[in-house]
Amino acid sequence: MKLLPPALQTHLDTGTTTLAWCWRVTRRDGVVLGFTDHDRDLVFAGTTFAAATGFTASEIKDTVGLAVDDLEVESALSADSLDEHDLAAGLYDDAQIEIWRVNWADPGQRVLMRSGSIGEVRRADAAFTAEVRGLAHYLQQPKGRLFQFSCDADLGDARCTVDLSSPAFRGTGTVIAAESLRRFTCLGIESFLGGWFARGLLTFTTGANAGLAGEVRRHVFSAPTEIELWHEMPGAILPGDAFTVTAGCDKRFSTCRQKFSNGVNFRGFPHMPGNDFVAAVARPGDPANDGSPRVR
Repeated sequence: MKLLPPALQTHLDTGTTTLAWCWRVTRRDGVVLGFTDHDRDLVFAGTTFAAATGFTASEIKDTVGLAVDDLEVESALSADSLDEHDLAAGLYDDAQIEIWRVNWADPGQRVLMRSGSIGEVRRADAAFTAEVRGLAHYLQQPKGRLFQFSCDADLGDARCTVDLSSPAFRGTGTVIAAESLRRFTCLGIESFLGGWFARGLLTFTTGANAGLAGEVRRHVFSAPTEIELWHEMPGAILPGDAFTVTAGCDKRFSTCRQKFSNGVNFRGFPHMPGNDFVAAVARPGDPANDGSPRVR
C-alpha cells in the first residue's frame, strides 16, 4: 500500500480533486524532459512539465515478488519536446522515467507512482509508444563473466587499456558520396589496411548526424574507401560530412596480440579446451601429444 503525503491525502478526502499525471524523463546524456496531461504547464522539483504533449499511460499495477511490472506510455512526436530524430538516434534508450500523481492546484502535493526505464520503442506516423520497465527487470539480466574463447571487454575500456586516441587506431575522413543511410565512400583513411576499421565505431562530426555514432560493418580499401555501417543513420549522409573512426576488434586472441599488441590484457580464455579436445584421442606421432606447451 502506498503512503500518501498528509496534504495530498487531505485533498483526496475532500472528494473534489484537482489531479494530473506528470512524467519526467531523464536521458542518459543528462537531458531532462517533463510532460503532463494537464492543460497548462506545471513546475516542481526543478522541472517544467509541458502541457498538451499527448502523453497517456496504460494501467499502473504493482505485483508482489520479483515479477517485472511493465506499462506503456504513448505520446505525439514534436520538435519542441520529443523529436523523431532523437528517438531514432537512440537517445531515449534506457532513459529513466518517473510517473507522478500531482495536485495541479498545488504541485507540492504529489506522490511518485512508478519509476523505471524506457525499453522497446515503437513509432507510428506522428506518435510513438514506449515500454516502461520496472526496476525489477535489472534483476533478470545476466551478470558476471562467462568462460568463453572470445574477449568480453569493450575495446578501449579500462579492462582493455588500448588507447584509441593513438593515430594507429584512429582516423578522420570526409564523405564523397553516399549510396544509402549506411553505405558511403570517403577520403582520409587511405593509409589504413582494408578491414582495419571493421567492427569499429564511426562518429559523424558534421552534417545531419553530427554527434551520432554507428558500428562499422565493412571497411573496403579502394579508391575511394568504402564504408558500410551495421545500421542506418537517422539523418541523411551527404558529401562533405566529416567523421572520426576507431579501429575494430573481433575479440580473438590472435587479433588482440597481433593488431593491438595487447595480449597481456586479453579478457577471454583462448586456451580453454573445447569439445574437440574432449572428444580427441591420442594418435602416435601427433605433435599435439609430444608434451610441449600448448601456448608459446
